[in-house]
Amino acid sequence: MKTYKLINNPSRKLWDSLCMRPLLDHQNLKNLCREVFESVSIKKDVALLAYTEKFDQVKLSSIYLDEKELQKNAYQIDEPLKIAINQAYENISQFHIAQIPQAIKLETFPGVFCTQEFRAIEKVGLYIPGGSAPLFSTLLMLAIPAQIVGCKEVVLCTPVNRSGKIDAALCYAAQLCGIKQILKLGGVQAIAALSQGTERTSPVYKIFGPGNQYVVAAKQYAQEQGVAIDLPAGPSEVLVIADDSANPDFIAADLLSQAEHGPDSQVVLLVTNVDILEQVMLKLDEQLESLPRRNIVKLALSQSRFIVFDDLDTCIDFSNVYAPEHLILSIDKADSYLSSIQNAGSVFVGNYSPESAGDYASGTNHTLPTNGYAKSYSGVNIDAFLKKITFQKLTAKGIAKISPIVETMAKAEGLEAHALASRLRREFVENKGE
Repeated sequence: MKTYKLINNPSRKLWDSLCMRPLLDHQNLKNLCREVFESVSIKKDVALLAYTEKFDQVKLSSIYLDEKELQKNAYQIDEPLKIAINQAYENISQFHIAQIPQAIKLETFPGVFCTQEFRAIEKVGLYIPGGSAPLFSTLLMLAIPAQIVGCKEVVLCTPVNRSGKIDAALCYAAQLCGIKQILKLGGVQAIAALSQGTERTSPVYKIFGPGNQYVVAAKQYAQEQGVAIDLPAGPSEVLVIADDSANPDFIAADLLSQAEHGPDSQVVLLVTNVDILEQVMLKLDEQLESLPRRNIVKLALSQSRFIVFDDLDTCIDFSNVYAPEHLILSIDKADSYLSSIQNAGSVFVGNYSPESAGDYASGTNHTLPTNGYAKSYSGVNIDAFLKKITFQKLTAKGIAKISPIVETMAKAEGLEAHALASRLRREFVENKGE
């Protein structure tokens, strides 16, 4: 049995340190982003091709995937996978259509009408991790809500494999979601292309999509340059809470499923019984050897946390401090603990709810906040692709009645022009006898 990091009943003073994620040097990342963004701003496609060759070791003749190549790639998908993607598309669509908000219209005061309406963000960029693990499922999670709300321009960036190709399933998903603009770019240069524009695409207004720490840093840099981002979605993470009712095989598989995302992924297991922990460790070793990405998994597991607490309430408390991207409750009567969950991207309730179901086909969105940002961010949903615009319309009766309130408040703040704008209208109405 391999040696995993086991921590027994850590004091609350240690919790913050135990919740730390593995990070690269922030300043070096920011300097790299600045260099790439400035170069792309000036040289456009020339710079993007050069950075792709430098960072990804792939030499491309063009960063654009044309319609003919898209169709050719998509045609190569096998039928069982096509059927699975189609069903996932339906489930995800159903859940996100149900999220469409209703417009608000109220008469807040006699003659004062206030409304709130929704508009789709016109230009959005979707970043989809690719290369060794092309995440066509993430494309569904982002492109479907964009399609539902009617974003006018959707630009997809995804890296190619070593042969310079984009995965067939990813191409099929792009076709299914009606995406026309596809760039063969990954990493920092992809985010730079979305925010700065290329020779054929214009800059987008908001960037969506997860990625490694380079991508997260690039998204944050883009935000500093005035481009909105969805959320700080970085390396994947899962926290599992297990009691005596848990199945060790299930838990081991859940931990491995997150660890295989990348070497900087993190897995955390909280238990109330050392026996279940030892069983999970044995199952981890057994299952690990059959995984094709086991070398990546081993690196991620080296940064894992296995913690024993006295009771489930303490486990929940720790989880709320950690604020995991994915939280799995492999415990008896899991539903009774849901009201105690304050900070989590997405929660998987009970022993039959694997995180992978949410990753692919249950219907919920899997683009979620990591690195503790679940304390203040939600996962991607329909609202992320919408803007809310408020309107107000005052009748003659309305301005006459509300103006004294406006004038009094404006004068109290020393803003006489505000008071004047309202008073002139009130006096006009009163003089006309309306």
